[in-house]
Amino acid sequence: VDYARVFGPDHPETLQTRHNHAWNLGRVGEHVEAARLMADVAVDRARVLGPDHPDTLRSRHSHAWNLGQAGEHVEAARLMADVADDRTRVLGPDHPDTLQSRHSHAWNLGRAGEERRS
Repeated sequence: VDYARVFGPDHPETLQTRHNHAWNLGRVGEHVEAARLMADVAVDRARVLGPDHPDTLRSRHSHAWNLGQAGEHVEAARLMADVADDRTRVLGPDHPDTLQSRHSHAWNLGRAGEERRS
């Protein structure tokens, strides 16, 4: 199904399909392309759903995660810190998504040579 044609480019199902496509690219090792696409999805989700919507936060996390997997650990850590802060504020400090972002932030700090900060 061509979700963009059927539902429109801003429909939540279209945005979810785009997120899934980028996520699957990351799963098969295409992290640079996945990060690029996920960044676009995150921007569109923030515009359509709002910056604090869990789906927007999920796309932002996935964007940063793919950057880290592509070796861009400094930028991934910076972005992941922002996602972790926003998830803490929106979802709470003990929510599994918040903990996942905090873990990914620490992992990227370590890979960037910032072991003490991780």
